[in-house]
Amino acid sequence: MDFNAKRKKKVAEIHQALNSDPIDVATLRRMAISEGGLLTDEIRCQVWPKLLNVNTSDPPPVSRKDLRDMSKDYQQVLLDVRRSLRRFPPGMPDEQREGLQEELIDIILLVLDRNPQLHYYQGYHDIVVTFLLVVGERLAISLVEKLSTHHLRDFMDPTMDNTKHILNYLMPIIDQVNPELHDFMQSAEVGTIFALSWLITWFGHVLLDFRHVVRLYDFFLACHPLMPIYFAAVIVLYREQEVLDCDCDMASVHHLLSQIPQDLPYEMLISRAGDLFVQFPPSELAREAAAQQEAERTAASTFKDFELASTQQRPDMVLRQRFRGLLRPEARTKDVLTKPRTNRFVKLAVMGLTVALGAAALAVVKSALEWAPKFQLQLFP
Repeated sequence: MDFNAKRKKKVAEIHQALNSDPIDVATLRRMAISEGGLLTDEIRCQVWPKLLNVNTSDPPPVSRKDLRDMSKDYQQVLLDVRRSLRRFPPGMPDEQREGLQEELIDIILLVLDRNPQLHYYQGYHDIVVTFLLVVGERLAISLVEKLSTHHLRDFMDPTMDNTKHILNYLMPIIDQVNPELHDFMQSAEVGTIFALSWLITWFGHVLLDFRHVVRLYDFFLACHPLMPIYFAAVIVLYREQEVLDCDCDMASVHHLLSQIPQDLPYEMLISRAGDLFVQFPPSELAREAAAQQEAERTAASTFKDFELASTQQRPDMVLRQRFRGLLRPEARTKDVLTKPRTNRFVKLAVMGLTVALGAAALAVVKSALEWAPKFQLQLFP
């Protein structure tokens, strides 16, 4: 089948899923994950809300101009937005860009005002501007608010503890696939800070081609909240030879990895990241991640949480069942799972399903007995 025929077939499948009653969200997730993603911004306007379970018939919150006077974050948001010129399409008239920048400020301040538990971080605007450019201000408000209280929740804590913990999944993933590369990076003491801007902006800050950014957003919106760290790992793995050719010191390796190539084979890397997630789900890597830094509560659920919630549709029930089972630590599976490609798309779509309903919270520390009382206190006050 040629490219145009494949594209037409995919568009037809997406519209069929959208017109189903109820809407076939699992198929929409498979379409977002599979080669080419959602293809056009017009389709994204229809599908992204479904992936986040946002009701587009409800009017979005109305922005208030007095938020600029009231918000403690306004000055920082203003500075960040002013510096975001390259995130807008080249050749866009200044007047149009300036209008979008004003809308960008309003969206950010409104979401923060409506959710006082969220804390602004530098890089948040890189995610919000992507939604603004694809779906427009009104829909972006609703999508960004849902995303901020689920996928991005850990980045919006008062401290960076949970963000650091998510970064700590990077090296265990690399170690599972390429121990030599892992050991070289450990010897160089490069750490994971080179991937920080990748993670907290969903690569929006570091990729220059907007087409690549929205393709990744298709993928991330359809998957587990930790998928961006798996994608970060496959970038490092893809650059194995470049890394090993470096001097084995922090400065050299950090400099190399912090300069992300713009000509990456994105579809291959997306496929690889999906494969690695199925082979090495977060629950398999949690012990190694926690060993690097004792973790607090995060918004990413385990592999089994997602499977459970996908059938029960109740994240709070997942949490309660998870808590009741804490005294029975699960045995770690040592065998690598090998799945046919079609099954992988189905599995990823199922795992992503509960994100639309609210990601289950997961506390990962060195032993279940250590964190059970704290987990109960935080989740069920």
